[in-house]
Amino acid sequence: MNHLVENLKQIQNEIPKETILVAVSKTKPVEEIQILFDAGQLDFGENKVQELVEKQPVLSKEIRWHLIGHLQKNKVKYIAPFVHLIHSVDSEDLLKEINKQALKQERIILCLLQIKIADEDSKFGMEQEEAQRILATYETNFPFVKIVGLMGMATFTEDENQIRNEFRRLKIFYEKLKTTHGFTTLSMGMSDDYKIALEEGSNMVRVGSKIFGARNYN
Repeated sequence: MNHLVENLKQIQNEIPKETILVAVSKTKPVEEIQILFDAGQLDFGENKVQELVEKQPVLSKEIRWHLIGHLQKNKVKYIAPFVHLIHSVDSEDLLKEINKQALKQERIILCLLQIKIADEDSKFGMEQEEAQRILATYETNFPFVKIVGLMGMATFTEDENQIRNEFRRLKIFYEKLKTTHGFTTLSMGMSDDYKIALEEGSNMVRVGSKIFGARNYN
């Protein structure tokens, strides 16, 4: 069996059946994505719009593409025709642009609000108060967007307690909003911390290097 498929199966065995595994394929060739798709993996995540736009047309239309990296407003139009879920909505301005492009495509685009839970300045995301303000009116203001949950990235640290506490805070916030807004998705956890995220209630994990191996940034 191909080593990629072995890695995939290993991760699948470690996560609950109802948890969605997003295989993060950034910097990886379409041939490797194809191998995993043939093994039954449907959800793939990309950080950069350009890479996503290059890969999408040459692979199966059944693939569910997730945009998980920071998204600039001027790039939304390129992914609006096909993106399955945008994880990284970190401002109302971005939501407004997604709604505008979704209207042009005559489709509703699924989104997650990215909440800032890490101590690092380099991580994007909005504060809880801003998220609540947006959620109060977005269905009226942005009818072509459906917010289905929250996403968060923990601090890059060896301190498991800190990571756990950050995920736990997001889970509590998610539970607070879940019933009112019909949330289904809490996207927490990447290759280094997905096991902690699962223990803290994540139901969608974004795993790249544990499946594909080290990144190729050449």
